[in-house]
Amino acid sequence: MADMVVARKEGLYCVPGAFYIDPWRPVARAIITHAHSDHARVGHGHYLAAAPGVGILKSRLGDINIDPLAYGETITHNGVTISLHPAGHVLGSAQVRMEYRGEVWVASGDYKVEADGTCAEFEPVRCDTFITESTFGLPIYRWQPQSEIFADINQWWRRNADNGRCSVLFCYSFGKAQRILHGIDPSIGPIVCHGAVEPLNRVYRDAGVRIPETLAVSDIKDKASYQRALVIAPPSAGGSTWMRRFGDYSDAFASGWMQLRGARRRRAVDRGFVLSDHADWPGLMQAIKATEAQRVIVTHGQIPVMVRWLNQNGWDAGAFETEYGDEDDESPTAVDADASKENLQANNA
Repeated sequence: MADMVVARKEGLYCVPGAFYIDPWRPVARAIITHAHSDHARVGHGHYLAAAPGVGILKSRLGDINIDPLAYGETITHNGVTISLHPAGHVLGSAQVRMEYRGEVWVASGDYKVEADGTCAEFEPVRCDTFITESTFGLPIYRWQPQSEIFADINQWWRRNADNGRCSVLFCYSFGKAQRILHGIDPSIGPIVCHGAVEPLNRVYRDAGVRIPETLAVSDIKDKASYQRALVIAPPSAGGSTWMRRFGDYSDAFASGWMQLRGARRRRAVDRGFVLSDHADWPGLMQAIKATEAQRVIVTHGQIPVMVRWLNQNGWDAGAFETEYGDEDDESPTAVDADASKENLQANNA
């Protein structure tokens, strides 16, 4: 049987179903795995997405023609049975299961396997062919339990507050910011969110996710209040005039890339917290094995390493060239050299 999904200039295309998955150019019919900007773009004629992610997609893309699909619910289009299953990446993230004439393919979008309380937990889906991301697809990437990371963030914030210093934590506005807010101890002090973060907080709250009370900078009348505050801001705020109001502050960055020394140096922040919304190397291997797929197609990230490793370990592995990764979430392009260097050092140690 010919491949059910192929890579076209518009994006990943389901041939018998005549629809695209996360296309990067305008198409008539698109299934969207999640609302990060490299996977969800404006201009498509019709959108299909997991019901929990529709609010986020509308807040980011505007008035789009979109149908929600509950996790696990099935629909049939042009003979292809489609269902969406939790990817554990961000609110509303989904894997796309496609079945046609007895063959099953699953496109993962982005995913992580550690549950975090802000989105539905990753659900392995058995299939014949699995299309996987590989953002952190090198053996050096192994995450600490998130409870340890949140404890470190709380300790840093508490120490700064006790010393009368504002704590500014840079993280991506959609997904990472809400995960941090859900996981930290709000009793330490006031929490201030940048204008790019707060609208997304509201969508998460509307979806039933516990997000503590947050303030806008306009709510702070006394600059002394910043001395115990935690400020959540996107990376683009760093070095801007918006930062001047916080006076003497300590800054930090939360990302999986903080595991790399070069990435920490380039960010020039006081602290780096290794917290990712993508699977690490063991998580990728766990997810792939759980699908029981014989064939694996690798997309954005550390493609050559993963394809070679999978082929050496019994899978029929290949790759799709995509435009994913250049997003307002974690992108591998800026740190590939550091990752390759540190991976080589780790393998030679």
